[in-house]
Amino acid sequence: MTLKNGWNEWGILAEKGIRKETLSKDDALAVLRADEDEVLSILDAAFKVRKHFYGKKVKLNMIVNAKSGLCPEDCGYCSQSSQAQNEIDRYPLLEKEALVKGAEEAMRRKAGTYCIVASGRGPTDKEVEHVASAVEEITAAYPLKICACLGILKEHQAVRLKEAGVHRYNHNLNTHKDHHGEITTTHTYEDRVGTVNHAKEAGLSPCSGLIAGMGETDEQLIEALFALRELDADSIPINLLHPIPGTKLENQNGVGPMRSLKILALSRFILPHKEIRVSGGREVNLRSLQPLALYAANSIFVGDYLTTGGQIAESDHQMIKDLGFDIEENALEDAILP
Repeated sequence: MTLKNGWNEWGILAEKGIRKETLSKDDALAVLRADEDEVLSILDAAFKVRKHFYGKKVKLNMIVNAKSGLCPEDCGYCSQSSQAQNEIDRYPLLEKEALVKGAEEAMRRKAGTYCIVASGRGPTDKEVEHVASAVEEITAAYPLKICACLGILKEHQAVRLKEAGVHRYNHNLNTHKDHHGEITTTHTYEDRVGTVNHAKEAGLSPCSGLIAGMGETDEQLIEALFALRELDADSIPINLLHPIPGTKLENQNGVGPMRSLKILALSRFILPHKEIRVSGGREVNLRSLQPLALYAANSIFVGDYLTTGGQIAESDHQMIKDLGFDIEENALEDAILP
């Protein structure tokens, strides 16, 4: 069915989402190509789905850039790529004490999930053990969920992270499989899928998303979302390209506020009961319309990203309060900070 513009038709998508039914590609295209004066109606429909599964709670996540630069991969969007021509901080894996200190900061920002992210193709066993040791100390002290994002993972490494108390592993598909070679050539799409599957097999909660705005077609964006549905990831980060000077995609146009909102709404319709996190590029693409994103998404990062700045945590807290939403906390109110 090809949708006509109007609330009743968008409401059909909300009903399908609540029933966890699969959208047709025509329905999905209708969302992406809708007139801008339809965006509020589309968001209203997406909110009905979001509210059904998540109420008005917002999950907060905080990233620590545990290892910066020093990456042999050629990902065209990334300032840490071996091909990027820019000035960023470059350092090896942070000491355990610094990783633990980051968890304390996550608590102060009211984050429920602390994300340990390291650049590189994939971790050595020594690096995995280092992260695992830090995670064991963190989980003994703080009521936080830990997400690790360390690159392409081997099966035994996934098992070790699970044993240490890592709750979730992130490895994004990033884009459509047919567009992957335009973005990076040093690893394959199948490498990414394999890592997510290794995480799942080890009992880790899989986290995998995409980056919108890297020159993909509407059809490719839709099929990438369907691939994430098939992968059955629990958490879906929707990144909106932040073109960084010195990278291959530095001249790519930004996604823009209205397009961003349609992408987030479509993500909710296709992945109705999953955690949808509006992630990197939120501030520069949504700009003053950031609050509207939470009518579709139920999760955000607070603070800075890996090499780009984010909105300060207090502004995010106020944004959530102003919307009449609530921060989902992991027993944080009962925790005592040192």
